[in-house]
Amino acid sequence: MLQGEERNKVDRIWEVFWTGGITNPLEVIEQFTYLLFIKQLDDVETEKESNAVMFGLPYEGIFAGHDDYRWSHFKELGSAEAVYRIVEQGVFPFIKELHPDGDSAYAKYMGDAVFKIPTPAMLVKIIDGISGLDLAGEDSKGDLYEYLLSKIATAGTNGQFRTPRHIIDMMVELAAPRPADIIVDPAMGSAGFLVSAQSYLRRHYGDELSSDKTFAKHFHTAMFHGYDMDRTMLRIGAMNMLLHGVENPDIAYKDSLSAKNEDAGLYTLVLANPPFKGSLDASAVADSLLAIAKTKKTELLFLSLFLRILKIGGRAAVIVPDGVLFGSSKAHKEIRRVLVDENKLTAVISMPSGVFKPYAGVSTAILLFTKIGRAGEGTTDKVWFYDMHADGYSLDDKRQPIEQSDLPDIIERFHHLENEESRKRTEQSFFVPVQDIRDNGYDLSLNKYKEIEYVPVEYPSTEELLTKISEADIEYGEQMEKLREMLG
Repeated sequence: MLQGEERNKVDRIWEVFWTGGITNPLEVIEQFTYLLFIKQLDDVETEKESNAVMFGLPYEGIFAGHDDYRWSHFKELGSAEAVYRIVEQGVFPFIKELHPDGDSAYAKYMGDAVFKIPTPAMLVKIIDGISGLDLAGEDSKGDLYEYLLSKIATAGTNGQFRTPRHIIDMMVELAAPRPADIIVDPAMGSAGFLVSAQSYLRRHYGDELSSDKTFAKHFHTAMFHGYDMDRTMLRIGAMNMLLHGVENPDIAYKDSLSAKNEDAGLYTLVLANPPFKGSLDASAVADSLLAIAKTKKTELLFLSLFLRILKIGGRAAVIVPDGVLFGSSKAHKEIRRVLVDENKLTAVISMPSGVFKPYAGVSTAILLFTKIGRAGEGTTDKVWFYDMHADGYSLDDKRQPIEQSDLPDIIERFHHLENEESRKRTEQSFFVPVQDIRDNGYDLSLNKYKEIEYVPVEYPSTEELLTKISEADIEYGEQMEKLREMLG
């Protein structure tokens, strides 16, 4: 995450937007991102030109015939009015038409993008601020973008779109994406899960990505899929992936729960924190989802969706509200039965309620499971439970960094589950045999299985306590007498 002076620089740029009349955090991020992208285009072109000169190769870049559209050119024009005119009338239409064939995620959602910075003076201040940012390397650009997205939550607007970055990263570490994976988030928001997944793959398979053309093509065009119903979030998500170096992810407008979504058996990994907004009109929901669990509750319908869209053997790491774990309705019990008896439920990680503050206090859990698709061999034999106490941040509205964090321990233990066999239910993590879960009506709440170890406490005898009280009373009287003498 962005720290120190760089964070202060971003805050100052944000303040320019705010005082200039753009106060919706999503609009600020959109406009900020457009300008970041314009600067990045120029930076990339400069690097390519330098490489061409170094190797003596001809090069004609995207700015051919439009050098005045380059960041390094127009920011030096001197006149605020001239800068504004060339950005509004030249540069912005230019970046909207970078992919005229309309194939890329970028092109799809830039079509209705609008340049909203109202005055030349405001634009020049923002350009100067962005020019002063350290954007060397993918990590710095990614950290900057994550910090911008964090402001969605702190501004109290559309906070449901953001899952804390450290929770996303932990889930991706647990899921451990592989080069052949086809990854989807059917409730994408700002594409945080997809960004974290691509970062994990770059860290663990960077050499293959550089040398294997087949893997590189898959990575940039067929590996990442994200769906949402908010075009603003689709734009932000597409920009987020582009700024993290994924060329053409499948970012699409889609109501994932509707009958129009016919995806089935397409993906090998689901990473998601779907919205828990209550109930939907059952008539608008796909029949195939209602067949698994007849319900109007979105959290249950999304679980049905995950099972439908995964390939056999596909994995999922998803967040659910606690009610999914112990709800007593027929639909709640059935979806849990399907997860346990017809698929392989590997882990239930219970998270404290403060994880999603300041904009939500709901208690949640992470489910990790593999699609088997039928009762029998390969389904659940035991489930690993973990009771997360701390995530590295205070669990109040301020969410200040603290030393205590269970996240590294969760990752380490999950990847060495063979060492968990001997742990007792009085400990922070433990296994529960599948038959125990069946016997408890498929209840998946940790407290159903966790045992509390009561340690006897030795208290002083009554006679000893009375003696101490008497001694304290005598001492009190003596001190009062001394005080009276001093005052007398």
